[in-house]
Amino acid sequence: MTPNLPGYEPMLATPWPGTFDDPAWRFEIKWDGVRALVYVDGDDVRVMSRRGNDATTRYPEVASIRLEQPAVLDGEIVALDASGRPSFELLQARMNLHGHDRVADAVGTVPVSFVVFDVLHAGGPVVDRPWTERREILEGLALPAPCAVSEVVESSGPLWQFVDEHDLEGMVAKRTGSTYRLGARSGDWRKIANWKHAKAVVGGYLPGEGGRSDTFASLLLGVHVDAGLRWIGQVGTGFDDRALRLIRGALDEMSVPESPFLPVDLPAGAVWVAPQLVATVRYKELTAAGRLRAPSFKGFTDDVPDEVLWETEFGRDDTTSMVDNPPPSSE
Repeated sequence: MTPNLPGYEPMLATPWPGTFDDPAWRFEIKWDGVRALVYVDGDDVRVMSRRGNDATTRYPEVASIRLEQPAVLDGEIVALDASGRPSFELLQARMNLHGHDRVADAVGTVPVSFVVFDVLHAGGPVVDRPWTERREILEGLALPAPCAVSEVVESSGPLWQFVDEHDLEGMVAKRTGSTYRLGARSGDWRKIANWKHAKAVVGGYLPGEGGRSDTFASLLLGVHVDAGLRWIGQVGTGFDDRALRLIRGALDEMSVPESPFLPVDLPAGAVWVAPQLVATVRYKELTAAGRLRAPSFKGFTDDVPDEVLWETEFGRDDTTSMVDNPPPSSE
């Protein structure tokens, strides 16, 4: 944030089970990138992560934005692959870089765009205005590159068909009369997943064999419930060789003697780590036992591990009774 602009917290969307149409709602693509609030005050520009961390030096393209009035923009930093689809995997090359030379090299190989979908401040705070008014303000800002204003539509059907055909992450629905609720997960914004995605806390790993003998076979994942960290399965795909080596190095520094998970039957031979890393995984479905089916690793996020909750990642359903009261270990 800049000295002359107030600090804001991003509004969050609530998971929704499927598409719908309603004249009081509008729909847009859910972008597979990194959420950011961008504070623009003359030549003073700050790029702030969802958790409030300063990421300005990582994204100099976004920090080059200049506007005629002080503004705070809400959107998603994305990297596009060769087919023009947003790629979270590509974006990983930009997310944790430090040092001018490394960032400069990455700008040339993995450029990013900033897809803007809301405005919180334009000459003054506008968070208390309805979405329709904020949208008009946003469209009137004449945002420069690398910004692009997210398109909105009145009907979800054609947009969902586009999302499905292009294997995009999903769609977001927004109530047209809704104000911007700072730091809140609100039902006025609904996220509808195509491929399902979830955040999960890494609590351990299984040692690798063969070609992975010096890295790992899979990461053991969990989400928080009232009683503690509940195991939801393991992910062993989606890693390239470089990621395998880097992640194993980080895991070795986080080793702990006891499992951070609630007591259940866990895979034999697991190595436990302090639950400090949050991974994003893509998966087909959650089984009746509360396990991820066909998960694939997408990358790490800067989310707070204690805030990765069952109800925010999967919602409340029939599995919650066993989630909050997990079966005892057979050991």
